[in-house]
Order: sequence, then C-alpha cells, then structure tokens
Amino acid sequence: MDLRPYLNRGVIFGALGFAATLLIITLIVIGWTSPRFSPDVGFAPADLTMIPAPTHTPNVTVVPTNDPLATPTFDPTAININGYVQITGTEGEGLRIRSAPGLETETVFRGEEAEVFVVKDGPQSVDGYTWWYLVAPYDETRAGWAAADFLAVIPSP
Repeated sequence: MDLRPYLNRGVIFGALGFAATLLIITLIVIGWTSPRFSPDVGFAPADLTMIPAPTHTPNVTVVPTNDPLATPTFDPTAININGYVQITGTEGEGLRIRSAPGLETETVFRGEEAEVFVVKDGPQSVDGYTWWYLVAPYDETRAGWAAADFLAVIPSP
C-alpha cells in the first residue's frame, strides 16, 4: 500500500495545526479550572497545648537541730535565689509573667498552673506584691517577673 499521496505538505501542516489547536485549548481549560495561588495567606498561628512537666514533691519532714551555735542560713519554706518554685493558686488560669515587676508592665507569657521555675533575682516590692525574676529550667527564653502570692517553694530536683 502506497501512502505517498496522503503524506503531502497540506496534510502534514494541517495535522500539526490541529494538534497545536488542541494543545492551546487544553492549556486554556486547565488554566481556568486550576485553583488560584493566593500569595497573601497571612499569619496562621499554631495551636499549642502546653503540658506541664511532672514534678516530684516528696513529703519531707524538717527536724530542727538543738545546736545553739548553729545559725539558720536557709529557710526551706521561703523563696530564695537559685531555689525552685512552682506556680500555684491560679485555679487553672495561669500566671502572667511580666517583663518587669509591677501590674502595669507588659506580660511576656503566661505560666501554666504547676509549672516549675528557678528564681534568679528579687525580691522587689511593687504595687503591693513581692516580685521574683523566674527562669524556666528547660527553656531560658521563658523568663520574667512573677508575684510571690502565686508561687510555692519546692525542693530542687
């Protein structure tokens, strides 16, 4: 079978033109039906649930010494520098940790009930509260001033 009469310039250019037309129609249809890119998505904050680390708080009985020459240098029930404290008494609301002592200063973050911190500075009395500078032992960026009324002394780990 001889195909030469069917393969002339008109047939070849016609087939190429038909294929090009189908390609253009396909690209136009895909362009109209594809989802549009939206560059201004904006900021989408992630939901973060903070679960406080479990703390070991043993029942310790303090036995006073009868040595008259011994002077007490450490009160285990008082907040001390480099001591550990735990947020308490917020009824699950958390405690505002502030950039400086005082009720009118900026809140840096909210400490969760039962969260543990190391005391690094203080005390300072401002606005009727005693304030202590706290740093989270697991993350030094979680640091700020907190009112002593919502802190409980715990033994160091």
